[in-house]
Amino acid sequence: MQKTIEEIQEMQPVVMKRLQGAYEKDRLAHAYLFEGPAGAGKKEITHFFVKLLLCETPVENVPCETCRSCQLYNSGNHPSIVFIEPDGQNIKIDQIRDLILTMNKTGLNTGRKIYVIQEADRMNNSSANALLKFLEEPEMNVTAILLTDRLNAIMTTIRSRCQLVSFQPLSRPKLMEKLMADGMTASMAATVSMLTQSAEEAVELSADDQFAQARKLVLRMIEVAGTNVHEALLMVQADWLPFFKEKEDAERGLDMLLFAYRDIATVKAGLETVCTYPDMEEIWKQMALQRSFSALSKQLQAILQAKQQLQRNMNRTLLMEQLMLNLQEG
Repeated sequence: MQKTIEEIQEMQPVVMKRLQGAYEKDRLAHAYLFEGPAGAGKKEITHFFVKLLLCETPVENVPCETCRSCQLYNSGNHPSIVFIEPDGQNIKIDQIRDLILTMNKTGLNTGRKIYVIQEADRMNNSSANALLKFLEEPEMNVTAILLTDRLNAIMTTIRSRCQLVSFQPLSRPKLMEKLMADGMTASMAATVSMLTQSAEEAVELSADDQFAQARKLVLRMIEVAGTNVHEALLMVQADWLPFFKEKEDAERGLDMLLFAYRDIATVKAGLETVCTYPDMEEIWKQMALQRSFSALSKQLQAILQAKQQLQRNMNRTLLMEQLMLNLQEG
C-alpha cells in the first residue's frame, strides 16, 4: 500500500526537508547516494523524490498525483525513469551499458531523465567503473539516485561524485509502529525491534520458525535459571547448545536473555517502557517481586560478561554452565 506524504515525512524528516528544500531552490545534484540501514525508508523516499522531479504540477514541493507524469509513474510506465537492480548476485556491466544507452537517447523525451540503482553496492568492478565514467560527465537533464545499505562497499570515487544523503535507523517506537501497521503482532514487534533496527530484517525474523523457537527457549530458560540450577544445567546441554550452535546464533540467544532480564528490572522499577516481551509482563512482575535490584544487576552483568567471553571464543559449554550458576547466585 502506498504511503501518504505524512507517513513518508515521519520516517525521515531531515532527509525529506533536505530534498524538498533542494527542489524548491532548484539546487538539485546530478547524482545522489542514499545510504542507511534496510527498512529506513530509502525506497519510499526514492519513489517520492523521483515522482516530484517528474511531476508537471507539484504543490508545495509534493507531487500532485493527478498529472499525466504522476499517473504514468504510478502505473509503472513512465518512459523517463529506469530502475536497475542486481541480476543474480551482482549488477553486471551490460546492465550499466544498457542504462547509459537509454539515458543518452535523444528525441524520445526532452525533459528530465532519472535512473535509480538499487543495491548499488552490488556492482562489480567492471560495472562500477562503467558507471563512474558516466557520472564524471553528467548530462544536464539526467539525475542519478543510488541506494545502498552498505556505504563502505561503494567505490570511493563513485561516492565522491554523488551527493550523500544519510538515512537514520528508525527509532524503536517508529519501527514497532511500522511493523504493526504491516500486520505484525504487538508482542512480536516489541521483541524483534530490540534485536534489529531494520524493518526488513525484523519481518524476516518474525516469519522465521527458528526465531519463534528461540524465543520460547529463552523464556523457558529464564523460568528455570532462577529456580532450579540443576534443571538449567541439563537444559543447557539438551536444548540451548544444540539450538544455538553457530556463534552468531549464540550471541542472539544471549541478547534475548539479556533483554528479558532487563524487562524484569524495568518492571520492578515501575518504568513506563515497552518491554521486549510484553506478553510476559505478568510473569515478569512475579519474578521482580522475588529479586532485589542488586540481584538483577548481578544477573545482567553476568549475561554481559558471557557475551564478552563468547567474543573471546571461550568454550560454549563452560560459558553457559557458568552463566547458569551466576544467574542462580544473583
